[in-house]
Amino acid sequence: MTGDVDVAPAASEATAPNPAAARASRAQVAVVLACLIGNVISPILVVRGSFGLFLIPISHEFHWPRERVSGVLGLLAIISALTFPLVGRIADQFGPRRPILFGTVVGSACVVGLGLATANVWLFYGLFALVGTFSTLASTMMFNRVVAGWFDKARGAMLGVTSGLGNGVGSTLVPVGALVLMRAFGWRGAFFGLGAIMLAVGIPTMLWLLKEPPIVAGGRTTAHTAAAGMSLAEAARTRSFWQVLVAIGLGAGCLIAVLAHVVPLLSDRHFSRGQGVLVVTVFAMVGAGWTIATGWLLDRVASPKVIAPFYLIALAGVLALDRGATLPMFVAGGAMMGVGLGAEFGALSYFISRYFGLRWFGVIAGVMYSAVTVAQGVTPYLMDVDFDRHGSYLLSLHVVEASLVVGAAMIAFLPRYAATAASWREQTAV
Repeated sequence: MTGDVDVAPAASEATAPNPAAARASRAQVAVVLACLIGNVISPILVVRGSFGLFLIPISHEFHWPRERVSGVLGLLAIISALTFPLVGRIADQFGPRRPILFGTVVGSACVVGLGLATANVWLFYGLFALVGTFSTLASTMMFNRVVAGWFDKARGAMLGVTSGLGNGVGSTLVPVGALVLMRAFGWRGAFFGLGAIMLAVGIPTMLWLLKEPPIVAGGRTTAHTAAAGMSLAEAARTRSFWQVLVAIGLGAGCLIAVLAHVVPLLSDRHFSRGQGVLVVTVFAMVGAGWTIATGWLLDRVASPKVIAPFYLIALAGVLALDRGATLPMFVAGGAMMGVGLGAEFGALSYFISRYFGLRWFGVIAGVMYSAVTVAQGVTPYLMDVDFDRHGSYLLSLHVVEASLVVGAAMIAFLPRYAATAASWREQTAV
């Protein structure tokens, strides 16, 4: 791809001082740090990552079945699905920085508001609806839009660092922080504390570090590169679009559902909440590390098929959680599921940029993330419906296992990047 948006100087220019390139390199470091932190404190991650801890206390206090409580995840999914394409289009046309800043402030304030929930189901769902409405503005998709605009050759690795490490660190720290806050102040105080931390960290980070993708990169405008790419309608007519959507939607939706239920699943087997948090932590940490490894691998292997085996590793992890009876088995299962989840998160934005280009990256990613978000919201709810009907999550885990096999097959039969991207890649050579 000739429209390289990496702002580092070419090798032939490396010996000459280049103040502009040095400034751009510093800006890249700042952007990576901002997107990393932004993913850690993303409102939707905070709510989903800690939800397993809130599920049982809220259910007990309000005397609700678990499916009524976890139904808010479905609501979040529906609202996010509706807003992702709109937010992505705004980012494509006007830049992502200001929407991200606004979403960080308002989304964090909405998390604080969750602590005001009562047994009034309309208020309860309304508070979560506000989170869903504003959280997409400061979501992984938006941070990935920034990173994709700053990097080309190292795109996979930088997406892995920011989204993978960010989501992994967030998924690791948020449950631990929520548990500490909950033990000290109850579940309401935990929501207050989480939201306050998000505001205190997010506002200065986005104001001082986050920058729009550069106007000039390596001596040429990025407009040439930014103009290259498929529209949403063109992308939707390709086989790659639907295979990526189904494969990532199935894999991420199923594994996030399992992640959200690790604590209650182990609690039902008479393990402590702390032990459940340990499994979640391992899940998240491995997922974070493997997202970075996936990005590095995708930068070096010009084939999407390299992702397929990781679905099967995740399948082994679900089987360990399904059939295991000891904490070491559960921890091992969490680690293997983290491998699968890290691969899926590391691949999605990379696949979008390589198959469909950057011109309408935001809106295409918005549609893809909408589908993934719906899956992530619906599957936890369905797991709790299964529990309320049958008294266990056994059937749900079997469905997850089958879905991972289907996802692996979808990835294994993806075409080469060039087969889909040939039309818009020709534009960059003009």
